[in-house]
Amino acid sequence: MNHLVLVGTVEEIKTQKAKIVKGGKHGIAVLFHDDQFYAVDNRCPHLGFPLHVGSMCDGILTCHWHHARFDLKSGGTLDPWADDATTYPVEVKGNNVFIRLTPKQKQTLATLHERLRAGLEQNLSLVIAKAVVGLVEAGATLSSIAQIGVEFGTTHRKAGWRSGLTILTAMTNILPFLDKNGKILALYQGLVHVARECSGAGTKFLLKELPVQANEQLDVKQLAKWYRESIEVRDPDGAERVLLTAINGNASTEQLSDMMMTAITDHYYMNVGHTLDFHNKAFEILHHIDESLQPQVLASLLPELRYATRSEELQSWKSPINLVTPLDKAFEQLPDILSKKVNKEETRNENEVVDILLSDDPIESINVMVECLQSGLSPTRLAKLVTVAAAERIARFHVQNEFPDWITVLHTFTHAHAVHESLQRSETPELTRAVFHSSMSIYLDRFLNVPTAKKPKPVPNSKPEKVEALLQLLDKHQQTDAAGKWVMQYLENGGDKKALFETLGHALLREDAEFHSFQMFEAALREHENWNGENSSIATRAQETLILAMTRYIAAHAPTARELPHTASIAIRLHRGEKLFEE
Repeated sequence: MNHLVLVGTVEEIKTQKAKIVKGGKHGIAVLFHDDQFYAVDNRCPHLGFPLHVGSMCDGILTCHWHHARFDLKSGGTLDPWADDATTYPVEVKGNNVFIRLTPKQKQTLATLHERLRAGLEQNLSLVIAKAVVGLVEAGATLSSIAQIGVEFGTTHRKAGWRSGLTILTAMTNILPFLDKNGKILALYQGLVHVARECSGAGTKFLLKELPVQANEQLDVKQLAKWYRESIEVRDPDGAERVLLTAINGNASTEQLSDMMMTAITDHYYMNVGHTLDFHNKAFEILHHIDESLQPQVLASLLPELRYATRSEELQSWKSPINLVTPLDKAFEQLPDILSKKVNKEETRNENEVVDILLSDDPIESINVMVECLQSGLSPTRLAKLVTVAAAERIARFHVQNEFPDWITVLHTFTHAHAVHESLQRSETPELTRAVFHSSMSIYLDRFLNVPTAKKPKPVPNSKPEKVEALLQLLDKHQQTDAAGKWVMQYLENGGDKKALFETLGHALLREDAEFHSFQMFEAALREHENWNGENSSIATRAQETLILAMTRYIAAHAPTARELPHTASIAIRLHRGEKLFEE
């Protein structure tokens, strides 16, 4: 529609100063100022207020709602939080004024990507939200949206990978379980947390790889040894040069994972499990984004290792029971155990194994785990059982405990989940050590199940409640046990799990959730899916436990002020053309 449209006579518009004509999405305001005619979309790009009632002075149009300022000629804003206004060509022919309905600026995926980058750079939540909505509605791939956040977050935080990128990765992982609005909220929440964490955090510049002669064969084993030694002495710079040398030498993803995970599991439960979890998330996001980002993604993990706590140095791991010595003895056996091809014999009942992991005897837990591996149980399967035990701590967490202790049991669970996911990439004796680290943390968390929260006993009904009832329940504080009871009743009555997960996703994403809540939902959901297709008592127990754990955790941390999702709601409504100012 590039043809000319008559607006009116020159005198008519000069007299009125502004005239609205049909066009664009919201009407076009044709304005007269300083002997010039201008045409702009009549909707302020910030929050949609009519621009024809604004003020014009010295070539600047000012909106009367939040005082966003726009260059009348180009539509460019002086205020980064407002977005540029859309302008249209104006032509004067004789005594008549015409406009062309084709805007001077065309919104494309490229311009939306740039706007998202600007929102991240300026840490502007509404700009990020509007860019995400625009990109999703325009059909951009969801991974391309996440990639912009990953690229930004691994560059503009000198201290490296932390919670923001972990949230973004977790939310990217759960996108298949959400509807369109849920997908928008998930990406938006992840990107906002990246922006907040990077604000003023400095730029991380990559070091150079070690000099390598042309056609020189890559010695991965030697590099892995150097990397391990660098981490041992808390030298992330040396580790980074070795890592980048391996990457540029075309080391495989499995080789890189083995190298990095070995250095982590040389020490026990580093940084209360966050270190291994962050590493796992970094490798997970590499499945979603361009491989060219691999160097900066993996290098971003290293700064934390300079100061990471090592639990074998902590008193709680040495007294009143020394956990380090029996673990070291078990670890000495792992290479030999895992090198043997054992035809799987009859092993302990897996429910019994989970119960032992939850007991008060850590030495028995270690011995049973070694026994399971000796009898042919794979490290991945063992890690899967350990993760169920860790989820039990959350499902049975009593509200009489101090509130911050939710995070203690959460750390153990997310570490166990990260170990399980990592072992699915590569089962090495070194990484298998982390399964034992998780089990000892489960033991140390035992006091948080004293007293033990009772498992709800559902009463069979004819049909389950609608999932909206759960959202209404979570509008109130202190509904942890009530939410647990509700979800068990829902499952007992054959409630649809797909609808439940989508609803729990919205329950999380409608909150100003803190870091660990995002971790909890994603880890529990993915662990639940790992048991799909298995018809056994342990699978039934595991899935039930995981749903109960995620529901109780989300309920314990809701409701909040809901500032972030309110901003996302504004962006969605603006995209639909709703008139917010009329309310």
